[in-house]
Amino acid sequence: MKQGVQGSAGPGIPATRGRPASVPAQPSAADVNAAARGEHTHGEQPADRPLIQRASVRGQILDALRTALVSGELKPGEVYSAPALGERFGVSATPVREAMQQLALEGAVEVVPNRGFRVVERDARELAELAEVRSLIEMPVMLRLARTVPVERWAELRPLAEATVRAASSGCRATYAEADRAFHRAVLGLAGNAQLVRIADDLHRRAQWPLIGAAGRWGRADLIADAAEHTALLDALIAGNVDVVRALVSEHFAGAS
Repeated sequence: MKQGVQGSAGPGIPATRGRPASVPAQPSAADVNAAARGEHTHGEQPADRPLIQRASVRGQILDALRTALVSGELKPGEVYSAPALGERFGVSATPVREAMQQLALEGAVEVVPNRGFRVVERDARELAELAEVRSLIEMPVMLRLARTVPVERWAELRPLAEATVRAASSGCRATYAEADRAFHRAVLGLAGNAQLVRIADDLHRRAQWPLIGAAGRWGRADLIADAAEHTALLDALIAGNVDVVRALVSEHFAGAS
């Protein structure tokens, strides 16, 4: 069986140094009853040391796995076991398995019975299909917003556009991916439709997963060029130039495929 992570931790997957993260034991029925009466119990934590819930451990691991997926550390076609990843993270296999199951629901990995999780192999056609769907959803919204949103609201998004430029300059695909999605969420958020933002962000996340044999794709120069389109788009939105907005959005999604 292919074990996805061995040895020292790489970027995006923080490994602990021999100090496994543990999930606090559940309080006993007696402790719960005592707490309800306002009594001190031996199991309760001091006020300045909040209890770490397992959900937060799972969430942290899910974020790290997503970063590893975008950066290419989790390679398409490779099988990764929850125990091996758990050892890498310094936690039990359970929160890793739960995080991987969430990625399976998102379509990033698939379950391999008795082995673990295989990173889905995607080709250029799937990426082009995602770009087409994103364009169908986002294009009409951006054109409508270009006609209706006040200039000062667009100007408020300037820091997010500049953040994508800085992230692109770092050359880190995972760092850029987060900044890229943050900018798009902010633009679509001006439509006031939370469901739209959620669906578009999910499609955007899927579009960021690596392709088969695409190790050289999306280098630093590609990231910088993509980020520059954000700045140009924001300039066009501030100017209220709908024709330029249409052309830039079309070009942006064409490049994404």
